[in-house]
Amino acid sequence: MISRKKLWITFAAIIVLAVLAGIIDWPKGPDMKFNIIGKEVDKPLKVHLGLDLQGGTQLIYEADLSGIAEDEQEDSMTGVRDVIERRVNALGVSEPVVQTNRVGDHWRVMVELPGVTDINEAVKEIGETPSLDFREQPEMEVPVEEGEVEEVKEEEKKEGGENEGGSADVIEEQTDLEIEEARDKTVKKKKAKKAEGDEEPDIEQLINPDELQVVGEGDDVQILDKEGNSIDMDKLSEQLQQEKQGLEGYGAWEMTELTGRHLKKAQLQFDQQTNEPIIALEFDNEGKKLFADVTERNVGKPLAIFLDGEMISAPVVNERIGEGQAVISGQFTIDEAKQLAIRLNAGALPVPIKLVSQTNVGATLGRTSVQRSFIAGILGLTLVAIFMIVFYRLPGVISVIALFIYALLVLALFKLIPVTLTLAGVAGFILSIGMAVDANVLIFGRIREELRAGKSLTVAIDDGFKHAWVSIRDSNVSTLLTCFILAWFGTSIIKGFAITLGIGVLVSMFSAIVITKTLLLLLAMPWVKKRPWLFNVK
Repeated sequence: MISRKKLWITFAAIIVLAVLAGIIDWPKGPDMKFNIIGKEVDKPLKVHLGLDLQGGTQLIYEADLSGIAEDEQEDSMTGVRDVIERRVNALGVSEPVVQTNRVGDHWRVMVELPGVTDINEAVKEIGETPSLDFREQPEMEVPVEEGEVEEVKEEEKKEGGENEGGSADVIEEQTDLEIEEARDKTVKKKKAKKAEGDEEPDIEQLINPDELQVVGEGDDVQILDKEGNSIDMDKLSEQLQQEKQGLEGYGAWEMTELTGRHLKKAQLQFDQQTNEPIIALEFDNEGKKLFADVTERNVGKPLAIFLDGEMISAPVVNERIGEGQAVISGQFTIDEAKQLAIRLNAGALPVPIKLVSQTNVGATLGRTSVQRSFIAGILGLTLVAIFMIVFYRLPGVISVIALFIYALLVLALFKLIPVTLTLAGVAGFILSIGMAVDANVLIFGRIREELRAGKSLTVAIDDGFKHAWVSIRDSNVSTLLTCFILAWFGTSIIKGFAITLGIGVLVSMFSAIVITKTLLLLLAMPWVKKRPWLFNVK
């Protein structure tokens, strides 16, 4: 039997716990702000309302997994969920819900966005798939007329025959010289065609005057780079023509293995010279190696950055870049650059998704649901309190006090965990109140039987709790197992119901066994013992 001193210590602990819970439950109560081992903790304490109580939108997407193997589909959908969660978090949505489930042969993604005001922007942000990739130009060869190639081959054979006993290096050098002469002839012919009004692109219109210089006129025109070195005009013509085509499409660009999936981080920055917004890219370890390889083989050449199939930048690679960092520059506004960085950080969706259902819940409807749920909860508690007081008298009053403390503790846990309350969650909470009362009914029934058997009040209370505990334990454990199954396999609505019910059941066991028993034993005084009618016992 517990001593009176321990009972008062337990009672004091219950009062302190109830006061702390009341402070947390207070609508304008303090948030959690403290420092633990140098780590700042700043957690707002508030009731998180779900979609049906707060208002918002529910989006259901269907994924196209036609190109994914059966054993890889679940992993792909996990990737889809992670990407959508990052995009939703970037929107600043509080307590979003993103879940994937399989319906027959189709995979679907359900996205719940409580409190969203701009639904169209949210739909656009979630469904868009930013595709980032780097492309290079294919190796260019100066075309040589077919007849001239044959002529060069004949010369190669001839020289090879005449120098049969000579050095292989000499033969190769002579052959290269003949090929170069043939190419020079081809260049002259193309110059002549250009002078006659052929459809060859005008080099002076295609080149960047900041990087190249045009010297001379007519057949004597020359293209010089910044250092004054002569550039093959025919080769440049075709290269610039392909660059021009690349601006209209991307047929002239070849895909590299470096894509947005190798991106580690994208960050908005500003160019130090022009002060224009740019996006700084940082690649992961695999992307760093790929980027180093791509830049190494494209030194002195442009490397195009494509976003959603459109070239947004084509900087010239000056040297091999091994640090895995790049910059996207263009005519961006600050908002556009910031939005692009957010999308790149969110990543590309592993598979395409299509919006198949959209359900909007207005804020007014949500407030109405909250009010009705609150009224239902108050009405239920009132009816339960009346029932307990009428049938059990003094123990009934104690059970009402215990239920009040129970409600404070549960609501405090909902804020601390936190738990997103939906209509189903509120139903689970109210049901847990009924189960807490059910435990008290079992206990009080056993206490009355012990009193009728002639036992003293203190002994009757101890034996009543001892004998009722087995039934309370078995019923609550079976309920907790059911809650676990529902929370593990159910959808968001079912999970909300299971979580609130499970928390309520655990707290109800503490309330019935600790709070109610402590209060009853403290009231087991001589004045109460002489009045068995207070326990509804004749």
